[in-house]
Formats: sequence, structure tokens, C-alpha cells
Amino acid sequence: MRFHHLKYLCAAVVFSLASASATEPAEAGKHLFILSGQSNMAGLDPDISFTPAVEAAFGKENVIVVKNAKGGQPIRRWYKKWKPSQGNQPRVTGDLYDVLMKMVDEALGGEKPASVTFIWMQGERDAKDSNGDVYAASLRGLIDQLAADLGRKDVNFVIGRLSDFDMGNTKWPDWTMVREAQVDVADADPRGAWVDTDDLNDGTNEKGRRIKNNLHYSVDGYKILGERFAEKAIELIKNSPQP
Repeated sequence: MRFHHLKYLCAAVVFSLASASATEPAEAGKHLFILSGQSNMAGLDPDISFTPAVEAAFGKENVIVVKNAKGGQPIRRWYKKWKPSQGNQPRVTGDLYDVLMKMVDEALGGEKPASVTFIWMQGERDAKDSNGDVYAASLRGLIDQLAADLGRKDVNFVIGRLSDFDMGNTKWPDWTMVREAQVDVADADPRGAWVDTDDLNDGTNEKGRRIKNNLHYSVDGYKILGERFAEKAIELIKNSPQP
């Protein structure tokens, strides 16, 4: 009788530990996700696919999502040290970044998160304005700026690569250049990743219109974009060295 009782007790303990292991997040502490950029980030609703995915991975109580995006804006509205390859320095730089960081500070409330992941979807305006030649340096500078302001060297980042909207550069001259710069910046950093958006701009948009190779994405496209951002972000966090 004692043997059977001990056997059932051990089985119950093993089951309890397995259940706890299955439900507890792999990484302890809060995980901060900062989403920013221009119109295709503005069109992304994190609550539809991004936030549910990261909450499933780390636990709802361990996820902080901050999003601020504004359509039609160049990267200089975020990167304070932006410089053109020629011509005069713009009068205003970094103002949208300041708005974003105020939101981040309020969301954190003085708490230090276990991880920070920057999700970036932008570049259309820089391609249109022929600033592709300084885009890679600007994007790298923006990521470094964020890391310095947060006081940490372990910021992960995921970039949404520009779609195939203007692969021939017939509308906006630097489309391909910006697109390639985004990949180069992500591939050069072990804490970086990029997602493909070439298949997201066909289908039905939020107004119920059929679109093909559009500048903006379909309803399903934005949902998939959130899923892809989450997948890469989770992968970067889980593969990063833990304290």
C-alpha cells in the first residue's frame, strides 16, 4: 500500500511540475516592444495579431507594447543626428522620437524590462525624397540612439522591409536602395531581423477595395505583418543570452 501511495504521489508531483513548466514563460520579467514608423506601421493594429502572439510566448502580465506611428514621415523625424548627403541640415529632427520615448517612459514607470525589442516599419518617404544613400546610416543611428537612451546594449530590432510596390524605381527613385539598406542593417547585427512584406499589398483593403501591388497593405496583410513581427521578436528574445 505504501509503495502504491508513493508511486501516485511521485506521479502527481511530476505532473504538477510539467504543468507549471508548460505555462510559465521561458524568460522571466517584463518584455518591452516598441513599434514605430510611418503609414504601414500606423495601419497595423497590434491587438489583432502581434500582441496576442507575444503574450502567448511570455505571459500577458510580462508584455508591454508601445506603438506610435505617423504616415508620410522621413526617418529624420526619429533620428536626431540625421544628415543629408548634400544640402542643408533640416531644422527639425527627432521630434517624433521624443513623443515615442515619452510614451515608453510612461509605460515602464521606472521599471527596467528584461528585454527591449524595437519594431520598425518605415522608409517610403525616404525613398520618395531620394535619401536612400543615407538611409542605412540613419537607421543604424536610430537603433543606437534608442539603446543609448534606454541605457542598454542589448536592444533587439525587427525591420519591415519595404514591399515590391516600386521595385523598378519608376515612382520613387530610391525604393530599391532603401529596401536593400534595411536588409543590410538587420543582417549585420545578431540582434537584428527583417520581415518580408512583398505578399502583403494584394487583396482587400480596409475600405473593401481590391488592391494589387499597393503602397499600403490589405486587411489580411496587416494581420500577417503583425504575426511576422511577433515571430521574429520572440525568436530574437529566446535566442539572446539571459542574465
